[in-house]
Amino acid sequence: MTEGKLLDPQPGSRPDARGDSQLHCDLLVVGGGINGAGIARDAAGRGLRVILCDKDDLGAHTSSASSKLIHGGLRYLEHREFGLVRKALQERETLLRIAPHIMRPLRFVMPHLPGHAGQRPAWLIRAGLFLYDRLAPREFLPGSEAVDLVNHRAGGSLKPSFTRGFVYSDGWVDDARLVVLNALDAHERGAQVFTHTRCTAFERHPAHWMATLVQANRDGDGATTRRVKARCLVNAAGPWAGRVAHVALGSAPKRRLRLVKGSHIVVPRLFDHSYAYIFQHADGRIVFAMPYEGAFTLIGTTDVEFQGDPDEVGIAATETAYLCELANSYFRRPIAPSDVVWSYSGVRPLLEDEAASAAAATRDYLLGHDTAAAPMLSVFGGKITTYRKLAEQAVDWIGPALGRPAPAWTAGAVLPGGDLFGGAPDSRSVLEFDRWLVALQRRHGWLPPGLAQRWARAYGTRIDALLAGARRIEDLGEEVAPGLYAAELHYLMRHEWARCAADILWRRSKLGLHLPPGCADELDAWIAGRRSPHHCVALGEPA
Repeated sequence: MTEGKLLDPQPGSRPDARGDSQLHCDLLVVGGGINGAGIARDAAGRGLRVILCDKDDLGAHTSSASSKLIHGGLRYLEHREFGLVRKALQERETLLRIAPHIMRPLRFVMPHLPGHAGQRPAWLIRAGLFLYDRLAPREFLPGSEAVDLVNHRAGGSLKPSFTRGFVYSDGWVDDARLVVLNALDAHERGAQVFTHTRCTAFERHPAHWMATLVQANRDGDGATTRRVKARCLVNAAGPWAGRVAHVALGSAPKRRLRLVKGSHIVVPRLFDHSYAYIFQHADGRIVFAMPYEGAFTLIGTTDVEFQGDPDEVGIAATETAYLCELANSYFRRPIAPSDVVWSYSGVRPLLEDEAASAAAATRDYLLGHDTAAAPMLSVFGGKITTYRKLAEQAVDWIGPALGRPAPAWTAGAVLPGGDLFGGAPDSRSVLEFDRWLVALQRRHGWLPPGLAQRWARAYGTRIDALLAGARRIEDLGEEVAPGLYAAELHYLMRHEWARCAADILWRRSKLGLHLPPGCADELDAWIAGRRSPHHCVALGEPA
């Protein structure tokens, strides 16, 4: 038996309020980011008993700090990562089908000006786009093309010198909601999900793991302690994966992680159309500029080696200046750091491959298997686009290791709310989302159009559960903040593990960008006044 400790139990911790001395499961997943949530969903759908825990909110770190893209990774072709690009391109269309409410196709414009700093030769771009269009089947996304920016809608926002460019397809995703929906599907298939819950100790036995889970109580008064007996441990702790592996196994993992910080800025809208941009920089990096939340433009990302505490990550002034400088070399309208209305940063746990720069480090993943005693699987690296395939491959190994093999299933199952035109994934849902929205608005004509659109994008068909028989705006309850009604808050607290204003305003939605100052404090006060003493425990139970 090996034993390790991550943190001392929190002061005031107490046994599970239900009196259970021990929880039993086939699979304990540590880490509630996209990979952990994806593995929990896949495993629960194959009949395994699953417990998923995270020390913070679901997707609170790297998984909600991405560039919001479902993409093959055009620039990875430069590093000859053809296998990764092919895998990501295959997943791109699968994901667009299974979550058409939180994802959508997006066309990218790449301005090209020979001699401009950082520009690849036109022939190289054409060759790259040719491969990008053909490395994997592309059934409904349009292919790439050269465009005349003088006459193209996207050209008007660019400096006059950019007269030529290229256009290609990828996809956009609400990354934080992708995590929540995977956890929700896992929960509805029998998994128990515990947020704000630390694994404070691991003990490894020949046929099982023992873990101690300490969950911070919602009222801040002490904590609830649970003991878990699991047949297999999954380490999906993202930037903390190396640390968890070291503690659980008593030695450093064989593969090292390279921690890289990626930062983004949000500024008032720089263009009024639906295209996104991909810009090349003199240092060889590329940066995206995308429409965001209607009134804003999202610009990112940076790639900076990171040595600090992932819990304390934040954008540096040099990163903000870098992104503004790059944007100003392309857009007619200049921006300055003072224009930034919001920024966010995440630490990506990349596989150490000895690449010379962070930008060149691989975005592929590795699944580490350890069967010296009770099995353990560690996830190293990865990108949000390939999370479903990663999870599938993880459970393909876990099932047989536990004597419970079962066929893969997630490629053919929509995520909660994604069954717009029926239960099976198809391209119709993502291509005809606006038509579905119009039908929704006809059924609920009393809903303000902006609210109907936001809810449709966030919840898809689950909007019916949110509305719960409401027939007029007054039935939604108190308007706690502009456009944020009690009915939605109760739904998020009851079904999506939301427990504070930050969970709601910055992860379950991006309302934090739109609401006036002080709303977060008012929302936290509202939530505090409506907590039930058993709610924290009940969320972990299967529906």
